[in-house]
Amino acid sequence: MFFHYKGLQFEAKPDKPDPVLAKHLQELLGGAVGEMTVAMQYLFQGWNCRVPGKYKDLILDTATEELAHVEMIATMIARLLEGAPEDAYVEAAKDPMTAAILGGTNPQHKIVTGLGPALADSAGEAWSGKYIIASGNLFADFSLNAAVEMQGRLQATRVFNMTDDPGVREMLKFNIARDTMHQNQWLAACEELKSDGLETLPSPSAFPESDQNNEYAYTLFNFSEGSQSSEGRWASGPTPDGKGTFNYVDNPQPMAPEPVLPPAPPQYYGTPSTGGGIVQKVKDILT
Repeated sequence: MFFHYKGLQFEAKPDKPDPVLAKHLQELLGGAVGEMTVAMQYLFQGWNCRVPGKYKDLILDTATEELAHVEMIATMIARLLEGAPEDAYVEAAKDPMTAAILGGTNPQHKIVTGLGPALADSAGEAWSGKYIIASGNLFADFSLNAAVEMQGRLQATRVFNMTDDPGVREMLKFNIARDTMHQNQWLAACEELKSDGLETLPSPSAFPESDQNNEYAYTLFNFSEGSQSSEGRWASGPTPDGKGTFNYVDNPQPMAPEPVLPPAPPQYYGTPSTGGGIVQKVKDILT
């Protein structure tokens, strides 16, 4: 059950209209790592969580807060579009493509949404449910959540430096601070899962090691010219999961011969093989 309070979690009021900045803020609203993505990701992770108690509550607490952030940014976009000078859209009326590229405004804010936010990113691409991950494995999900919060905070800080509007900056300062908390909470939750004995590296930890080829489980293959990657922590010494030792292989070689596929059945109208060499190879494999 959800209950909507009419007040915003934090003020979202710019000092002046700015349709170009409104377009930029669309990325923080409907982009791949925007507020809509984290809100839906956490909601579905929470609804998918089969571990009742603190973990499920943490996920749904955060999901609900992210809905409040969607509301804040949507409100800010609408207010940035209010009272914008008409000439900000004149070129859009004449040539939307030129205006979008050169003017930096989003013609859809005037044509489609009536000076309101859209569920889309800064390029106008519609938000997609494919952005979200809710696997049912808390360690995998929490690790991903921390990474998504890092990317979201990165984008928010970039937008922060694109404006000098005090009102927009105050809202972003709050959002950036909350991203700091959320990064830390998901990493702390991963540590808690370890201490509770529920999950650890490698994830999923319940998969039997006997069913993986352990010869390659901790080997770094160097596919680059030079061997600079051998200087990293990942090339030698104990692995973070405490179950192995890193191994480094320079100039790795193929472990299987070149694949040769037989011709497709005639009804698929594939290009037939020509020349005795390839045909003979196919015959050799089939016989």
